Amino acid sequence: MTAETAARPRPPLSAWTALIGAETRSVVRDTAGLLIPLGMPLLILVMNGVTDRGGGEIHGVPIFEIYVMPLVLTIVVATIGVINMPSFLASYRRYKILRRLAVTPAHPAMILVAQVIVSVMQTLVGVAVGVAVAMLAFGVGLPERPWAALGVFALAAFAMYAVGMLVAAVAPTANAAVAIGLTLFFALGATGGMFGPTEAMPGPLAAVGEALPFGAAVQAIGGAWAGHDQEPAHLIAMAAAVVVSGAVAVKWFRWD
Repeated sequence: MTAETAARPRPPLSAWTALIGAETRSVVRDTAGLLIPLGMPLLILVMNGVTDRGGGEIHGVPIFEIYVMPLVLTIVVATIGVINMPSFLASYRRYKILRRLAVTPAHPAMILVAQVIVSVMQTLVGVAVGVAVAMLAFGVGLPERPWAALGVFALAAFAMYAVGMLVAAVAPTANAAVAIGLTLFFALGATGGMFGPTEAMPGPLAAVGEALPFGAAVQAIGGAWAGHDQEPAHLIAMAAAVVVSGAVAVKWFRWD
């Protein structure tokens, strides 16, 4: 233990509670950042539910459950992880909040943890709203393999948060973080099935999309929903995004 570590008192539980509360209020006050991750996926869900009511099936499982539900859930976690979270962290660095925290008992890393916790809570709200609407309005059933679906979704969330941390590490300002995050979000989404199933894309493009975290998440969640065995390539793609993006973010992240 270094002298600096020994001299820094450990923040009490009340400090964590206050910080998480402050982060929650910041997210709630950011109207666009609060509504887009909840409203856009819900709009996509309703539009597909209205137009595809009574649609086809694949091996006895409705296409809506295999494709639309995984897409909606992936959009929720991607918008929060890749767009919202980096903008907050970049703004904290821009306005020297992280530097100020460094001279208090609260280490700057606490704000990263608090932001991830708030992002997880926002993700859970978005998922709960989407699943509830799908079940009540369109008769969607629960995943055939619920524990596999939960595990795959958690891995997808880690992948998107890791990509978001990478964006926060390289973006100099909050506006730059939003711009980079939006570009990544639409690039990952376009190749991962956000504008149509990857089966309708040219073979090489579909393969690239499924090797990236967005497309891998859609395919893996859809497989769990339908009760299919998981493709190792999809799990490996998301795990690789966690490891690579996380490692680069740690190396490049600046507190000030």
